[in-house]
Amino acid sequence: MTESEPKTDLHPSADLWPLVHAERAALVADLGGLADEQWTTPSLCTGLTVREVLAHLTAGASLNPVRWMAGVIRCRFDFDKQVAMRLAEQLGATPAETLERFRRVVTSTTKPLRTVAMLGETVVHAEDIRRPLGLRHDYPIETVTRVAEYYQGSDLPVLSKRRISGLRLVATDGPFTAGSGPLVSGTTLALTMTMAGRVTYCDELHGDGVTTLRDRC
Repeated sequence: MTESEPKTDLHPSADLWPLVHAERAALVADLGGLADEQWTTPSLCTGLTVREVLAHLTAGASLNPVRWMAGVIRCRFDFDKQVAMRLAEQLGATPAETLERFRRVVTSTTKPLRTVAMLGETVVHAEDIRRPLGLRHDYPIETVTRVAEYYQGSDLPVLSKRRISGLRLVATDGPFTAGSGPLVSGTTLALTMTMAGRVTYCDELHGDGVTTLRDRC
């Protein structure tokens, strides 16, 4: 099983990997000083702690398409079970080990998904971790714009295209715009996170379409 970037992708994989690696490294730096009890903080991913989300990121950076499909088959196409299995493989015995395992894959180019989807996973899950911990990170506008552009036209790995159907999204801090219909405006990060289903970011959005988007989250 092989994978290729879509012909419509304006950014080749080689151009996107430095963005992925930079965001992984920034997350390692942010999490280095956490106390043990902070690692059990619930993340924005329902049912997962921030430590478990980090292990999930490690798993994603350790799986190629063949290994990913092998796990899917092993779990009898129960995708949630496959995610839980791979997460457990990377969790480690302690928070320090969880962080160290993620540190080892910071520069990995292994991927089960398209490179742009890996960039989206890195940004979204980093926010899933940072927001509950009260951590703030300034994402480069190029990075979040690229993720937003991908999410507005795709339902993989999240149902983002379907979620924003019939709405017009306009970023207030960058060039991203998408769709038509009732307006939803806000920062590119808030739009991206809402497209990924994180309802808490709806509080940072404005426009007649926000209520509809909130309901869809």
